[in-house]
Amino acid sequence: MKAILFSRFDGPDALEVVDVQKPLPGRGEVLVRVRASGINFFETLMLRNRYAVTPDLPIIPGVEIAGEIEAVGDDVRTPEVGTRVAVPMFAVGRGAGGYAEYVAVEASSAVPLPDGLSFEDAVALLVQGLTALHLIRRSNPTGKTVLVNAAAGGVGSLVVQLAAGAGATRVIAAASSAEKLELARSLGAHVGVDYTHPDWADQVREINGGGVDIVYEMIGGAHTKASLAALAPRGELAFGALGRFDLAPADLEAMFSANQSIKGFALLPLLDVNNLKADLAGLFRRAADGTLTQLPASPFPLERASEAHRAMESRRSTGKLVLIP
Repeated sequence: MKAILFSRFDGPDALEVVDVQKPLPGRGEVLVRVRASGINFFETLMLRNRYAVTPDLPIIPGVEIAGEIEAVGDDVRTPEVGTRVAVPMFAVGRGAGGYAEYVAVEASSAVPLPDGLSFEDAVALLVQGLTALHLIRRSNPTGKTVLVNAAAGGVGSLVVQLAAGAGATRVIAAASSAEKLELARSLGAHVGVDYTHPDWADQVREINGGGVDIVYEMIGGAHTKASLAALAPRGELAFGALGRFDLAPADLEAMFSANQSIKGFALLPLLDVNNLKADLAGLFRRAADGTLTQLPASPFPLERASEAHRAMESRRSTGKLVLIP
């Protein structure tokens, strides 16, 4: 079978197409014929060794897949052959292996998909959907004003909808173009600001009369300091940009003086195996019935994984980037 191998830290050029042996499902496992593999921003950082965790090389990257059960191992009763499933590999101790035509995984990790939900849309609700869901749970927007950074991205677009649905009094979307801001408004944002403008944080403060109660910040770097300037006294910065924290001690002192707080966000420690499948089933159901809108996926053939990563690094894409084996 074909797979994508990552064997050196060299950005997208590090990804190469290889032929490897097709796996067989072991006891308690199922073999998934992969129809969509998700690409995540943290993987672009890993390719350059800039992520918080340095992987042991070589590996086949990829932590989220969707496809069909092609074969089952011993002691597997469900799911059956032919069942359409998604697998959150990252949540069950599988930190690699998804950029491939076939993947053998524990049967218990496969979540059935409802009719009407595509493989591409299912993949987009694994890392990104669970991230958005837990961001809202960790930093409850009910009755508060919120700023959502990268509001036209995979996570941001879902956070906009979930925050609005949870009763945020005002959802301000931050994105890099008029088209992306219009998209965020169509998903439930009340107003938008272009964060490529140098005074965008001042615009947020003017719109909301002194800043917002919560900033959902998943970009990091220099953007975090600007986000802090948009935060109201006693406000909360929900920070989830692992490996990209860039606030100086003076910034933190200013936060303390304003009674502001940072709430760190890392998805994996929040995932409970007892609730994981129910959370995903709920997201899948809402996406299938149209009560949760997803951005159209941007598919690339598996062999063009390097090109897909370049598109993500350049931020030219919207929606979920997926590989189609």
